Amino acid sequence: MLDPQFTDKAVSRKKFNREIREFRSLSDQYCQRGWFLAYAKYPHVLVALATAKTNPVSIMTGVFFDYTNYDAAPPSVRLVHPITGVPYQNSELPTNLPRSISEPELQSIPNAALQIQQVQTQALIQAHGPDGTPFICLPGVREYHEHPAHDGDHWELHRSSGAGRLVRLLEIISKYGPDTIIGFNVQMIPNIGFRVFDVPPL
Repeated sequence: MLDPQFTDKAVSRKKFNREIREFRSLSDQYCQRGWFLAYAKYPHVLVALATAKTNPVSIMTGVFFDYTNYDAAPPSVRLVHPITGVPYQNSELPTNLPRSISEPELQSIPNAALQIQQVQTQALIQAHGPDGTPFICLPGVREYHEHPAHDGDHWELHRSSGAGRLVRLLEIISKYGPDTIIGFNVQMIPNIGFRVFDVPPL
């Protein structure tokens, strides 16, 4: 359920329009990156993200933004089906936005020291079970700041840094989503079918 409007709607709409205006001013560049503004009417935005590095190009996901009460409150951000706009359930996600976390580990070897990077991944998309509605676990996103685990990391600590701005959030989602896909690996398994005809007796 969307939050009711509790701030001055005119102020919130003005800040929303700034986000859309700035996006459209560089829309040609964003299209080349695979970002397509599908819908923008206060307080909602829908952007389709494509895999710009692949051939053929594929629309990977839609990103739905709800800027109600912005920027007294951060925007809500969900990954949605790019055609229907329906939010993905956890089991339906096309990506969970995995990001690498490097942990240097110093190993001793004869006559030298070799620093080995152990790479682990952490998903930016979190959910409570396979049937839960996923949310983006990132400062600047409403669902992040409303989560009990982040009750000490208030929106006010990030508000002035532009954490909830449209392009900034798209940069992060794109970086760990469609930008990581450089090609498709299609495996074809042949399946030969036979049609049986009735043969008349000689």
